[in-house]
Amino acid sequence: METAELLKKVRKIEIKTKKLTSDLFTGEYHSAFKGKGMLFSEVRKYVPGDDVRDIDWNVTAKLSEPYVKIFEEERELTMMLLVDLSSSELFGSSLVTKRELITELCAVLAFSAMQNNDKVGVIFFTDEVEFFLPPKKGKKHGLRIIRELINFNPKEKKQTFLMHVNILII
Repeated sequence: METAELLKKVRKIEIKTKKLTSDLFTGEYHSAFKGKGMLFSEVRKYVPGDDVRDIDWNVTAKLSEPYVKIFEEERELTMMLLVDLSSSELFGSSLVTKRELITELCAVLAFSAMQNNDKVGVIFFTDEVEFFLPPKKGKKHGLRIIRELINFNPKEKKQTFLMHVNILII
């Protein structure tokens, strides 16, 4: 596939999936767990048993009784897309093949992860692992995933009749 044609196809997928990601997956992840994270949540009165290192000395000095800082744990997710690219990928209607549908689905998931500042990686497999792209952040990396999906030609041509797009979120 020519570079200009590839860029045109990637751009088309990016535009098509941008609306889906902004509609379906809005906002970053905030953990319900309180703990030793970096994101400040609130200040509350000191309760016996609280860690003395968590005392907020400024608030304690102003109110003349001890207060502790509470932080939210940050939850950065890593998404791994496991994509079956066996010869059954060519199956489909005259309008869209299984491969094109898989590419679109992976693009939506990759762009939504990028919007939430999460890492995305991909593994292409047939009856064995054929390609591994380690998880990274950023738009450039997401576009590389889509480019690889469009251009990748598997070595093995064994047939499977199931549509596999496994998503592993760590």
